[in-house]
Amino acid sequence: MVRFQDCDPFNHLNNAAYLNYLVNAREDQLLANYGINIYDLHSLGGKSWVVSSNQIAYIRPAMLMEKIVMQSQLIGYTQSETQVELRMYNEDKTQLKAVMWGRYVHIDLKVQKRTTHDQRLMDLFQQALYPVEAENFEQRVAQLRQEYAQKSSQ
Repeated sequence: MVRFQDCDPFNHLNNAAYLNYLVNAREDQLLANYGINIYDLHSLGGKSWVVSSNQIAYIRPAMLMEKIVMQSQLIGYTQSETQVELRMYNEDKTQLKAVMWGRYVHIDLKVQKRTTHDQRLMDLFQQALYPVEAENFEQRVAQLRQEYAQKSSQ
């Protein structure tokens, strides 16, 4: 639910707050669906992920006290990075509010340097991968806008 303290003077979710809502939802989904707690450094062997880049498109405003739903999917990965698409919807998922692409680098926290994913993570990524057909973020946003414009006109 969109909270008062996260809104701008127009009762819209503040642009910066979208990032927090989406990233927090992704952390919750990793724990609930894959048992990965990015803050449990012991279970991750002293390794975790840091954000290397984010791209976000604001499609429709999320309003004060509106119930929202977040979805995320792994759209790409390498030996040391993951790329995730995160989407925010209204409660019944008839309106797309925002879409974000985040890129995360796997690091060894002891030495504060990039490291590679272990085989267990690579196997998980292979199973969880759900790539998108768009070649870049702008193309993906255009696809999603068109998809939701068609849905709302039906």
